[in-house]
Amino acid sequence: MRQLSQSDAGGMTTINQLHESVRARVVTPEDSGYDEARAVWNGMIDRRPAAIVQAAEVGDVVAAVNFCRESGLPLAVRGGGHSAPGFGTIDDGLVIDLSPMRSVEVDPTARTAGAGGGATLGDLNEATHKHGLATPGGIVSTTGVGGLTLGGGIGYLTRGFGLSIDNLRSAEVVTADGQVRRASESENPDLFWALRGGSGNFGVVTTFEFDLHPVDEVVVGLFFYELEHVGDLLRFFRTWVQEADERYGAFPAFQVAPPLPFLPEERHGDTFCAAVVHWSGPVEEGEAAMQPFRDLAPRVGEMVSPMPYPWLNSAFDDLFPRGVRSYWKGNYVTELTDEAIEVHLAHGPKAPNASSTMHLYPINGAASRVGATDTAFSYRHATFSTVIVSAWTDPADDAANIGWVREYAEALTPHSEAGGYVNFMSEDDQGRVSNNYGSNFARLREVKDEYDPGNLFGHNQNVPPRGA
Repeated sequence: MRQLSQSDAGGMTTINQLHESVRARVVTPEDSGYDEARAVWNGMIDRRPAAIVQAAEVGDVVAAVNFCRESGLPLAVRGGGHSAPGFGTIDDGLVIDLSPMRSVEVDPTARTAGAGGGATLGDLNEATHKHGLATPGGIVSTTGVGGLTLGGGIGYLTRGFGLSIDNLRSAEVVTADGQVRRASESENPDLFWALRGGSGNFGVVTTFEFDLHPVDEVVVGLFFYELEHVGDLLRFFRTWVQEADERYGAFPAFQVAPPLPFLPEERHGDTFCAAVVHWSGPVEEGEAAMQPFRDLAPRVGEMVSPMPYPWLNSAFDDLFPRGVRSYWKGNYVTELTDEAIEVHLAHGPKAPNASSTMHLYPINGAASRVGATDTAFSYRHATFSTVIVSAWTDPADDAANIGWVREYAEALTPHSEAGGYVNFMSEDDQGRVSNNYGSNFARLREVKDEYDPGNLFGHNQNVPPRGA
């Protein structure tokens, strides 16, 4: 592995040459602000890049990609920095930090939005909400649009409007050869296919263009039940979600109660099962839409209210602040069996803290009407995407929190699909990459051969070229 050096004489390989090739700020270990510049969201990740290019325009990205290709330095690409394994940074290599490229442009007449490669979900929501519009995104608003979308994009609006990739019209991409390409159904369609679910394996996306939908206020329902009703909630949900109006978004969860005003103060810190529900249809129908979750079981507490859609997309932000230590696992689930429910009953109530949970996201509805081979996201037959995540602050708690996630995930494995959502994978999940893409993995490797035969974009849940 080569390291940047002021004395390196070959090709475009010195720090000075890197500075001269970009207009962006280049941060090195000798610079003030280096520790801040190298940090990613997951506080467990402590890597020391040789340099960080804080890209402000496409030309900066082109120059940085060319630099890495010519110098042989390893490359990491960072959008929002939320990658649980910390793929947005790298030891002794170059980081392309897209965070300065956060602009969002909305065309309310065409119902489209263009988002820079460093935009967050919050940036996108803020810009589109001004026009009463939205596109399917994730669950936490500080998440980068880039990583979210390239992995698929599962979130609140999935049942009604599909995954984020199902709403992607085009992308501007810097590929490994330093070329700027537009990818869409009509331009570089093979690359466009791979970008929609193939994660960051094929280039640096500097602009995403999305379709938008009329979504303004949604009716949000948060329902907390005693743990004795976990089985009731999961059995109800597996049946209800099959036929529910697609204007519903909902997921069951375990939750150590934070100090929410609608929960009894003496119950703060207790563990509950919960349903997080929203209705994106007419607001006046929202109260009635929540009734099935009221009829399910007695509630310890509930909150039902119309809210701006961006509020819903930021409701969990405080539980996942920047710098929190975190560890994730996930699997797709086609049928939530009684045996799987027993696993949830055994492990979910042991959630270590308020930022540790299991969420069971439905991915049926509109997402299931896209063909398994139409995009790189192959699990269109699955009903749910399970995520088990633990987040904490004290390094002394690492083993306990990681252990809870691993044991829970391992117990669910016999009751799940072989693959899981690539955005929910940890660094120790590299062996699952082929399963995560299922029948599309071979085609992804073909596209990799064409656009990145040297695996320059290999610091991720990696799809290697066939020659690797």
